[in-house]
Amino acid sequence: MALRAAVLRHVRVAVQTRGLESNPWFPSGSIRLMSSHDDHLTKEEVADRVLSVIKSFPKVDPSRVTPEVHFQKDLGLDSLDNVEIVMALEEEFKLEIPDKEADKIDSCNLAIEYIHNHPTVQLI
Repeated sequence: MALRAAVLRHVRVAVQTRGLESNPWFPSGSIRLMSSHDDHLTKEEVADRVLSVIKSFPKVDPSRVTPEVHFQKDLGLDSLDNVEIVMALEEEFKLEIPDKEADKIDSCNLAIEYIHNHPTVQLI
């Protein structure tokens, strides 16, 4: 999935338009160029912002936060704290994480991967 996102950031794909033959602005056989988002955050930028959000959480010792840290096992947070962290990440990145996905995010790595691969996360 990460490879796909990396490739799509740099690829332009020619798309054949159809059904526009009667429109003088789009003559038959016209091609429209498409590209992926150029303003998508890099994984490093996502990681920096995720770590910053977690370090600023009141119950967390900032010196223990690394990209590999697990919220409950390593930081001693409970499930409610986990929900609050996910909500803080949603606010930071201006996105909504469905409950089924939010329940799976229990470490920095999973948060970074999910947010980096989210299609609407852009430079803010």
